[in-house]
Amino acid sequence: KKVSSLDIKHTKYSVQIENYNTKLLEDYDLNYENAIEHKIELSDYKIVNRDIKELKDKIKELGIVNLGAIEEYKRIQEKYDFMSSQREDLLAAKSSLNEVIKTMEEKMEKLFMESFNIIRQNFLEVFKELFGGGKADVYLIDEDNALTSGIEIIAQPPGKNLQSLSLLSGGEKSLTAVALLFAILKTKPTPFCVLDEIDAALDEANISRYTNYLKTFSDNTQFIMITHRKGTMEIADILYGVTMEEEGISRLVSVKLSDNLSEKAS
Repeated sequence: KKVSSLDIKHTKYSVQIENYNTKLLEDYDLNYENAIEHKIELSDYKIVNRDIKELKDKIKELGIVNLGAIEEYKRIQEKYDFMSSQREDLLAAKSSLNEVIKTMEEKMEKLFMESFNIIRQNFLEVFKELFGGGKADVYLIDEDNALTSGIEIIAQPPGKNLQSLSLLSGGEKSLTAVALLFAILKTKPTPFCVLDEIDAALDEANISRYTNYLKTFSDNTQFIMITHRKGTMEIADILYGVTMEEEGISRLVSVKLSDNLSEKAS
């Protein structure tokens, strides 16, 4: 009887050991030899069982576990790292471009102020010649921001008070604008210039001053003037006009004004 009872217990415990080994392998991927390395002596099984229950409850609260989350995390992490690297490159490029822009703006401002001061001096000289006296000035409204500042022009024709360009008469405005144009050309002559009826508001006396001063630039600059004023036409080397001898048919007429009367206009 004792042998039979022991055999039954042996079989029972063997089955339990087998179940424990199977559970150990399935749940934790460990065999007995590996598991024994993690063995911890427990002093109070009730506390341990309570902790186990609390942990199981927390696991249940997590809901369904997404087994693909680890791979998805790796994929998103790689994408994030790549985009972070691109962002750093862009920020570095932006910083570099800002430095280049700052350097260029400093050079531009320096060159602008040098040219502006020369134009300012030339403007005063040209204005006096065209008006036969008086004084004029051009200045920056915001000197601390030269590249974006507005520009104010003030003029004082002979016998008048110093005032803003907007307060002058039409003829005075035109002649002041001509003076500023010539001041710019005097600072940096251009090989070619088109003047579109800038003399329209000038009287005959100012036309004479304008054309006489224009001649001083003719050696270095070629002018094309669109005008209806006879005084301006008189200083031209070649005149081009459009005539309509027959209704609806326009024809270009050219006349070359030179000392050699036999030379024809092209």
